[in-house]
Amino acid sequence: MEKFYKFVGKNFNIPEEVEKNKIKGKVYLTFIVEMDGTLSDIKIIKDMGYGTGDEAVRVLKLSPKWIPAKINNKPVRVEYSLPITIRSSKA
Repeated sequence: MEKFYKFVGKNFNIPEEVEKNKIKGKVYLTFIVEMDGTLSDIKIIKDMGYGTGDEAVRVLKLSPKWIPAKINNKPVRVEYSLPITIRSSKA
């Protein structure tokens, strides 16, 4: 997860309104980690507005493959919930 959050931090473009108004908050997403490690069915559960949810979806779509969950040593699909903390560099 640490590598993933670094990936998000590197690739997430903070919307101008968030930066300008010194806003901080969280975006909550859910998605499916497929058996091959790709992400699908990405959904915004709650966002801060200003395009933060759409930007989080964009970054998740760029994500490298994840290591899929396993049951009895066989890969399975799993739903995952993820909060992403966003704060302007001025906040």
